[in-house]
Amino acid sequence: MDERRKTIRVLIADDNRAFRRGLRLRLSQAEAIAVVGETSNGRDTVTAARAERADVVLMDLEMPGMNGIDATRLLASGEDPRIGVVVLTSHGADVHVIRALEAGASGYLLKTHDSHQLLEAIRAADRGDAFMSPRVTAPLLRELTHRHGRPARDAVAASLSPSERSVVVLLSTGVTSNDDIAKELGVSVNTVRSHVQSAMKKVGATDRTQLALWGVRNSVDDFRSSSK
Repeated sequence: MDERRKTIRVLIADDNRAFRRGLRLRLSQAEAIAVVGETSNGRDTVTAARAERADVVLMDLEMPGMNGIDATRLLASGEDPRIGVVVLTSHGADVHVIRALEAGASGYLLKTHDSHQLLEAIRAADRGDAFMSPRVTAPLLRELTHRHGRPARDAVAASLSPSERSVVVLLSTGVTSNDDIAKELGVSVNTVRSHVQSAMKKVGATDRTQLALWGVRNSVDDFRSSSK
């Protein structure tokens, strides 16, 4: 079966009814995407995402009752089948991006700048890939590098195989698609998936976005260079 033909079940979580309505209308015209519900607060979002078996949640950060960060964390830590979360917000500050990614979000888009990338982000989240707004990716990586400095090389970083390290380097520099990583390394997509999974286990990351953040914080690119 062609995975691109799978219907992706999307839940819209935003406390602005007009925004939800516009988003639903747009997604209703997209191929292989079905909106399975709308919610206006974090607690209802968690409940509805599980009840409706959503594949992807479009998550606003500021909602009453429970915010989008806490709702994302609950969805990411649940025992249910994996639900991808794409944050769709007006807030592009590094602190918001970092909190969302550390909570388990696999995508981050800005409402005012990235609407043209929404479908691509939804499909990436459904595949288990990360998708970041170009307006936050570079500043985020600079902030993480500045914040954590040059951490000591430890046994965990040393335990990565050269192939695993190469995958982590690409992820941490913004290459998030398995297809793109496979092309860069000249290997198959299945090989990339295998390296990502094994690297995640070694560093204790729960998803590929956290693996990318780990790579930045631990200067894996520099580690690779010094290990040659």
